[in-house]
Amino acid sequence: MADLTKQQWCEQCENDDNAVILDVRTDAEFEEGFIPGALQIDICNGSEFLKKAKELDPEKSYFVYCRSGGRSGQACMLLNSVGIKNAYNLKGGIMEWQGETTN
Repeated sequence: MADLTKQQWCEQCENDDNAVILDVRTDAEFEEGFIPGALQIDICNGSEFLKKAKELDPEKSYFVYCRSGGRSGQACMLLNSVGIKNAYNLKGGIMEWQGETTN
């Protein structure tokens, strides 16, 4: 797991052909707006999160965010624990995001 600034996170994500953007916020938070193309798995539902995490392709790179960076940091550690080596946390979460969002 790596904690990346918004600039590092964006650059690595754009330059990685295996990049997947992962939003780990709740359904309600996700509906308020999300980074385009993001896949959502709510980390607050722990058992469901782990189940879905185990179904993810371990060869991909996961660029993970939440509201402020705390839950996404936990999510990256959980992804690492199920065999996903490339998990990148957006420091500051979507609150630091100044790019486009979709809702």
